[in-house]
Amino acid sequence: MASPRQARATLREVADRAGVSTSTASLVFSGKGPVAEDTADRVRRAATDLGYTGPNPLASSLRHGRAGVVGVVVEGRLLHAFRDPFAVSVLDGLAQELDAIPAGMLLIAQPTDDPGRIIPQLAGYALDAVVFSLCGPMHNPVVEQLAARGIPMAGNGSPDDPRVTQIRLDERGASASAARHLHDLGHRRAGHIAMQLQGDSSTAPITPADVEKAAYADARDRALGFMDVFGEDSPMVETALPDVDQGRLAGLMLLDVPAEHRPTAIVAQSDLLALGAIRAAEDLGLRVPHDVSVTGFDGVDLPWFVGTLTTVLQHGEAKGRQLGVMVRALLAGEPVTDVQMPTELRVGTTTAPPDSDAADQPARSRD
Repeated sequence: MASPRQARATLREVADRAGVSTSTASLVFSGKGPVAEDTADRVRRAATDLGYTGPNPLASSLRHGRAGVVGVVVEGRLLHAFRDPFAVSVLDGLAQELDAIPAGMLLIAQPTDDPGRIIPQLAGYALDAVVFSLCGPMHNPVVEQLAARGIPMAGNGSPDDPRVTQIRLDERGASASAARHLHDLGHRRAGHIAMQLQGDSSTAPITPADVEKAAYADARDRALGFMDVFGEDSPMVETALPDVDQGRLAGLMLLDVPAEHRPTAIVAQSDLLALGAIRAAEDLGLRVPHDVSVTGFDGVDLPWFVGTLTTVLQHGEAKGRQLGVMVRALLAGEPVTDVQMPTELRVGTTTAPPDSDAADQPARSRD
């Protein structure tokens, strides 16, 4: 038979044993007030003797009306988010601001094939606020449940709901700036590698009609920005995941064609997709940027990449910190409005004018 659980020692019992008031003992554990060192030592010794490990967090949250936890919804598997340097930088910036509240961060993976599956899970959590840290689908079924509970929400461009305070980018304009840079260099045949347009997307060619009915606003708008410059007849491929492997596969679909049809430039919707496109070019014996120029989107640190990627900088850590600032204001009951974050084009070593002989050089077929 199991022995009965020993009752948890209370702060009052610690104070009585140390011969101080409960408020003084509380100051010792909170560190929020001046207490003589010998008095603090007596309180700590009493706590050790009684097995007291600190204030009960549940009781504290009930007293203050806060759980001390902010839920962070991450679309897809957490594995994929942790492999994406941009996603990690956003989470890092957010964590820095939440630490100042202070509040912990609870990561909640939301399946792309069934986003409503986490609703029962969310219902069981005591959360002060919820952040949608990545650019997920425009419509998310969890918003209704969270709003009904009165939980404030902040998003990184999605879900598209007035109850979610947003950080926004001019996705279309930023993508068009990368495409315009290539056009100004003299490129007229360009291809586009997009992030997923739907939750169940596979890596495959897409049409402008596919772009228009996209479930993800960021992928849609970046594709529209590309088409604003190079037109709707330019080849485009979407990917199942915005990673290097899928970028390479998409790059092969665009580049492994007869030389007269092969793009001399590729606009990718993320830096990892751009690196995949560069690998595809190398697999085919093409030189970057001599035979094909490549641009990305994000501006993440790529210490393993020799050179500097031409890319759109969107400052992930700053976005994360801004999300944290929004959460702090929401929890304080302050008025909060959407924020437009800036982007800028960084020209690196992966873009150059098209080589006059490139169109006459056939691509080498894959083995």
